[in-house]
Amino acid sequence: MPKIAITAATGHLGQLVVQALLNRGVPAGDIVAIVRDPAKAADLAAKGVEVRQADYRQPGGWPAALAGVERLLLISSNDFNDRVGQHRTVIEAAKAAGVKLLAYTSLLKADTAQMSLAADHWGTEQALRESGVPHTVLRNGWYLENYNVRQALETGAVLGAAGEGRIHAAARQDYAEAAAAVLTGQGHAGKVYELAGDQGFTMAELTAEIARQGGKTVVYQNLPAAEYGKMLEGFGLPVPVAQMLASSDTGIARGELASSSTDLRDLIGHPTTTLAEGVAAQLSS
Repeated sequence: MPKIAITAATGHLGQLVVQALLNRGVPAGDIVAIVRDPAKAADLAAKGVEVRQADYRQPGGWPAALAGVERLLLISSNDFNDRVGQHRTVIEAAKAAGVKLLAYTSLLKADTAQMSLAADHWGTEQALRESGVPHTVLRNGWYLENYNVRQALETGAVLGAAGEGRIHAAARQDYAEAAAAVLTGQGHAGKVYELAGDQGFTMAELTAEIARQGGKTVVYQNLPAAEYGKMLEGFGLPVPVAQMLASSDTGIARGELASSSTDLRDLIGHPTTTLAEGVAAQLSS
């Protein structure tokens, strides 16, 4: 039977996509979970999902990983060292394997956004076009889970450099369902979907919602981007990650994560997760 493969299948998004495919009636045996460490995929294997090993940084493993695969979700690498090169490894292997549709998790407005995250995603989109592999671009907006609600309640503050920029975020589950819809549907090749939440919010509104549901005073502290980046480094984040987060906030301030697109709602067939629902989900977990 033709198989649907998911890269980074043990990650937060990957696991949700696998479950979304199962929920859509895809037989577990037709789903391939491609992972770096199969030992971490025991729960997927227990569901009957086929687990295969491959690493973005090691081209040799991909021919076997993609054998018999017709549809592939390439979840972007979280290793910031030559992400485009890592993605190109998978794209070239997909072309050689005859994959009929490759869906890639890009970034909202990747073609125009100036935040540092956008460059790797735009480079990957260009590599996809050059490859000739039939593909769909899923330009994912921000995840509601990017904001640590419990930490905000503990410290009484949300830090950032996003100013009054609006963020049309949605839950990872929403983006997972959208990916599953594309992987199981028809007519998606050649499409670029701008995926964003239905309702935008500012960091001040996020903070107010956390305070309301948590029953504690929480304030938003807006900082200059450079200062915010240095503060994140001081918290122990690797320099590239801290710089990426600071750059992303300046992008938010410019409106790069705001969108009126209804692509996400249209793909999943229901409204996206609201800010209030996202906060409540973290507090109840």
